[in-house]
Amino acid sequence: MFGLFKKNPLDKLQKEHADLLARAHKMSTVDRTKSDALVAEAAKVEARIVELQNQAS
Repeated sequence: MFGLFKKNPLDKLQKEHADLLARAHKMSTVDRTKSDALVAEAAKVEARIVELQNQAS
């Protein structure tokens, strides 16, 4: 019953990943270094997503 209100960590990570990539795209026209840092952070989040998906399978 109480599990009904728990958030899926996979959904949270996917949203965070999409947000990081969107911010990196916007930043790419202003500051390439910050854009690259955001893409690197998104890659780390993507690795955690893949790890969670592998554990669920």
